Amino acid sequence: MTEPGDTLDLTSARPQYDEYEDPEVEWLDEAPAHWETARFRFLLETSPSKTEVRDLPDTTEVSFVPMESVKENGGLDLGETKEIEEVIDGYTYFRDGDVLVAKITPCFENRKGALASDLTNGIGFGTTELHVLRPGPDLDERFLYYVTMSHPFRKIGESTMYGAGGQKRVSNDFVENLRWPVPSPPEQDAIATFLDRETGRIDALIEKKEELIDLLEEKRTALISRVVTKGLDSDVEMQDSGVEWLGEIPAQWKTVRLKHLATAPEDGIQMGPYGSMLKGLESRDTGYKVYGQENIISGEFKAGHRWLSEERFHEMADRYELQPEDLVLTRKGSIGNSRIVPKGIQSGIIDSDTIRLRLRWEKIDRHFLQWLLHEAWYMQTKIALVQRGAVLSGLNTNTIENLIVALPPTDEQEQLVKYLNSEAGRLDEQISTMEEGIDRLKEYRTALISAAVTGKIDVREEVAVAPAE
Repeated sequence: MTEPGDTLDLTSARPQYDEYEDPEVEWLDEAPAHWETARFRFLLETSPSKTEVRDLPDTTEVSFVPMESVKENGGLDLGETKEIEEVIDGYTYFRDGDVLVAKITPCFENRKGALASDLTNGIGFGTTELHVLRPGPDLDERFLYYVTMSHPFRKIGESTMYGAGGQKRVSNDFVENLRWPVPSPPEQDAIATFLDRETGRIDALIEKKEELIDLLEEKRTALISRVVTKGLDSDVEMQDSGVEWLGEIPAQWKTVRLKHLATAPEDGIQMGPYGSMLKGLESRDTGYKVYGQENIISGEFKAGHRWLSEERFHEMADRYELQPEDLVLTRKGSIGNSRIVPKGIQSGIIDSDTIRLRLRWEKIDRHFLQWLLHEAWYMQTKIALVQRGAVLSGLNTNTIENLIVALPPTDEQEQLVKYLNSEAGRLDEQISTMEEGIDRLKEYRTALISAAVTGKIDVREEVAVAPAE
């Protein structure tokens, strides 16, 4: 799998240094001849001591940074503060000018990190899953930050991770013992100034594309909402649905609770069994799969690593079996995501992260229901869950069973599905194009950083002649 910034060669488009030599590090073939290779332990301090701030008053306000406030590709959200007595024990300490690097997977691989600045009273505390690097007098903090954002730093760090599964981490020793070719402080400043300017321009372009995606997604949501609740004919006679959030619907439409469309009251709308019920899971392909949320999100329903024995499958099949043409909803995380089960899937059952709908499809088109659930979820269910503070517990069968849907005649359902497939599909293509553009910009950003901090390109002239902004 190619990594961001690993495939773009920028050397043909930008100046290079006059003389290169072997920097005597395994991961780099050549570096500018006047750069000095050194271990970072001689250029920076890791995990600075909290003794620097222990004498401050207990009520001193400081920035507080949980992992979710550390941005991918650099930056911090500084909306949260705490009094220092609340955080001085049990959290990681840093101050303005320190470089932060997430140490745990997948945050490290996703380039979570930052150059700390504008902290409340110049002080921050945060998650213990951060390395704190404090540059010494011969290391520019901005240059160090860009080194930590480069492809080589992240790739080498990833190869040294220790631990198992989702608990793998990059050690302090990796940072301290990493050998890197480093220019003089004035040249470090020039490189950092160049990267500040260029990454700022790239980030501005990414932000504009993200704003356009937000607008397209709002347009898509409004389109679906209108079609599945009002239809396509703006002149049709309307009636009161009797449902507050639904309002008026076309006169020929009906309202119905989904449970009244179930094929069987006891299992037509069914959540999968919890993990404690799934005994005897196999590590080998037995031919009987447990289908989880990952299959619904990908839409592929492909074989995975969770397998039931034939005996256990038949014990649970009557209630939990997944069949072609069933509609399946995700319960947690990406709540409300839905997929229609394709033909030819491997025999299996749903798990507790999913809800299976097996309805009387002669009454409702499964594709129409798939579109409708998108909107019914946002207008009713999700808001109710958030208000109850129960988002983490997820969607449940009772909510889906009692969900009221506006039901057009079956021939009109088919027309609405065709319209949404076309119009929402067109918006999806535009969104996908924007997202691909963002991915290319991010790849170029990483490649530019990597080339500059390893000396593959010489940016000194560009900084010298750049107009003041």
